Amino acid sequence: MAQAFDLSGRVAVVTGGNGGIGLGMAEGLARAGCAVSLWGRDPDKNAAAAARLAGTGAAVDTRVCDVADAAAVQAAFDAVLARFGRVDGLFANAGVAGGGRRSFLEREPEEWRHTFAINLDGVVHAFQAAARHMAERAAAGDAFGRLVATSSVASLLGAARNEHYGATKGALNAMVRALAVELARYGVTANAILPGWIESDMTAGLMANEKFVALNLPRIPARRFGRPEDFAGIAVYLMSGASAYHTGQVLVIDGGYTVA
Repeated sequence: MAQAFDLSGRVAVVTGGNGGIGLGMAEGLARAGCAVSLWGRDPDKNAAAAARLAGTGAAVDTRVCDVADAAAVQAAFDAVLARFGRVDGLFANAGVAGGGRRSFLEREPEEWRHTFAINLDGVVHAFQAAARHMAERAAAGDAFGRLVATSSVASLLGAARNEHYGATKGALNAMVRALAVELARYGVTANAILPGWIESDMTAGLMANEKFVALNLPRIPARRFGRPEDFAGIAVYLMSGASAYHTGQVLVIDGGYTVA
């Protein structure tokens, strides 16, 4: 079984891979032998993330990319192809939080569009670039591809003042189901990971809020918040040959929060 999870020779892109869940997944992939390209908008964070993965022995690449820009995504993807010659997996993890700062009654159209541009359109741009490449490879006899979107339990539960965020994540769940059906002929799987409350830069403010912790920690059966490293194993599984028959699904990683 160890061979089933050996990712030597595989190449994965992780958008938003320079921190949080994205870096946790990237580190898991790298330790399994996968070459990894980390995409993020901050070159300093990209460099720090690459330095962290240096000890894994895997090839690590970084790209400065705003996933909301379709042309920038295609350029970054082409650059990864130029370096590695192939991309076997695309982990679309880049996103912004809803914030819960204002009511739906006060939501400005610009805020709605900004959230969708990154959380949904950004995934579409990245998945399209990857899927076209994977389909071309399949036509040449090399049928293999993995598309993984980072969604959220906010796509399953009602979150006041976060309807714009939840809507983007619900759309991702629907999209991976459709892609799983359409792209199966190319040996491509499509799945979504749904994190619960995870300690990261994005949630640092919440985790420092004693009232938030007091209200939410007791609702998690695991009795702790998630950490980026909790996503290493699921990333390796979804990238590996072991998940070849697992597609069109949403995988909840929340310490039991949604079933308590």
